Amino acid sequence: MSDTQDLTEEERRHKERTRKHKAVVDAKIAAAKVDKGLVLVLTGNGKGKSSSAFGMVARTLGYGRTAAVFQFIKGKEDVGERAFLSRQPGVTWENCGEGFTWETQDLRRDIATARAGWEKAKQALADPNVSLVVLDELTYLVNYRYLSLDEVLPPIRNRPEMQHVVITGRAAHADLVELADTVSAIRDEKHAFRAGVRAQAGIDL
Repeated sequence: MSDTQDLTEEERRHKERTRKHKAVVDAKIAAAKVDKGLVLVLTGNGKGKSSSAFGMVARTLGYGRTAAVFQFIKGKEDVGERAFLSRQPGVTWENCGEGFTWETQDLRRDIATARAGWEKAKQALADPNVSLVVLDELTYLVNYRYLSLDEVLPPIRNRPEMQHVVITGRAAHADLVELADTVSAIRDEKHAFRAGVRAQAGIDL
C-alpha cells in the first residue's frame, strides 16, 4: 500500500508542494560550489545590526576560529556582548570610539580616535589567522568623513582570501553595498524607546 493512500487531500497537496520545494533547494545547494571570504553589510534603521554581527562572532568561535571586533563610535561603557565575548579565547576586541558625537562634542578627538582604531583594524584585515573581522558602525566613519572610501575599501578588498568581514551601521554608502557579498537592510517598525522605555540589559545593552 502506498504511503500516500492514507493521506487526506490537504496532506497530499502539502507533501507534493514540499517535495518540489526540496528539489529546488537541493539543486541550489548542489550548484553552490565556491568557498570564499565574504563581506556582509548590515544596515538600515532597525535594531539588531550589531547583535547579528556578534552572533557571527559566536559562530566563528564555535568552529575554533578567531575573530577581531572593532567598535567605532560607541563608547567604553560595558555592554553584555562585550562583557562576554571579549573574555573568550580567540577574540580580539578593540573600543575605537568614545561615544556618539552628541556625547563627545569634540570633532577633532572623534576623528583621531576613529583613525587610530582603523589603523588597528587594518592590521586584522591583513592577518590570515583572523577568520572574522567585525567593523561595527564603520558606516558612520565614512558618512561623517572621518575616513575616506579610498582608505576603507582597499584593505577590505585585499584581505586574506578566506577572511570574512562584517560591516554594520545605518545608511551604508553605495560603494560598501557594492563591495559586499551579502547585504541586509534592517527596517525599523517599532521601538520601545520611543514609548519611553529605557535600554534594557541583555536586550539593548
